[in-house]
Amino acid sequence: MISILFGGAVAMVLTLLGTRYAIKWLAKRGYGQEIRDDGVKSHQIKRGTPTMGGTVFIAATIVGYFAAKLFTMTPPSASAILVLFLFAGMGAVGFLDDFIKIFRQRSLGLRSKAKLAGQTIVAVIFAVLALQFPDERGQRPASPFISFIRDIGWLELPVILVVIWILLLIAGMSNGVNLADGLDGLATGASMMVFGAYTLICIWQFNQSCATAQGVGAKCYEVRDPHDLAVVAASLTGALFGFLWWNASPAKIFMGDTGSLGLGGALAGMAVMTRTELLVLLLGGLFVVITASVILQVGYFKITKQATGVGKRLFLIAPLHHHFEMLGWEQVNVVIRFWIIQGLFVVIGLGVFYAEWVTG
Repeated sequence: MISILFGGAVAMVLTLLGTRYAIKWLAKRGYGQEIRDDGVKSHQIKRGTPTMGGTVFIAATIVGYFAAKLFTMTPPSASAILVLFLFAGMGAVGFLDDFIKIFRQRSLGLRSKAKLAGQTIVAVIFAVLALQFPDERGQRPASPFISFIRDIGWLELPVILVVIWILLLIAGMSNGVNLADGLDGLATGASMMVFGAYTLICIWQFNQSCATAQGVGAKCYEVRDPHDLAVVAASLTGALFGFLWWNASPAKIFMGDTGSLGLGGALAGMAVMTRTELLVLLLGGLFVVITASVILQVGYFKITKQATGVGKRLFLIAPLHHHFEMLGWEQVNVVIRFWIIQGLFVVIGLGVFYAEWVTG
């Protein structure tokens, strides 16, 4: 427990103090956000706000984790290293996207195919490596089974399908967080809640791990490194807590695609490692709803255009949070209400997780 608290505290202090200097450094070099011209007009005042702030909490999380390892003199685990690799790797793809936006002074960075290729390469490397590194019990970081709260016994997949499944999960969650990162503090606060939930889940799985469970047939969790995953989740939570101080409205810095793609990747990585691949859709319910709003908007527009020749829209604008802005809601009200919704998703998700244990 000490390493979990220590990792979270170090990461929080690093972002709380480090983001201040990052803002000055980025502003001095003109590394500011470009705003899409067809979006919410009130957002034009944000043009030039320092971006790529995700580099701060990515670095803080990694430092926080390894500081906890040094503090407790314990070796890092394969599961934790792989999640951090996915976190940093997806963040690197986002960094390239952000840098191109700044360099070319436009709201679009990497071309969609290049961005997808980068995400795919990182995700496939993660998936392949996650199926390696068995421990003394033969347990690997990832499982060939699709999981909900634990592996679903009849949903075993061949290796190639496991890689594809993990790839889809990573792509879905990373783009979901990316779409949610449109209002000051929205994605940061929502992600902080989910990683906080994963900290609790990993602690519980560690206390009820099959590696230490007594007796034949004891109820337990087949997760390779639950304690180390808790350190990663706590470091992420702490890092986001510190970053939110500067990212809350009015934001002094944006996380950019560097942060949003990285967070989505880390979220998917935690789901894979903790055997909660379907539960993450509930824990991160806000990201799922926001992604669904974009899919529905595009789909409805194409269907109505084919049928009538004139495309119609379900929402004034997508993603969903911008729709409420267009209705006249203040940005702060949208963010706080969406945080409440995300909080409810997390509470329900944790409730489902615990109920499964109680009911067996």
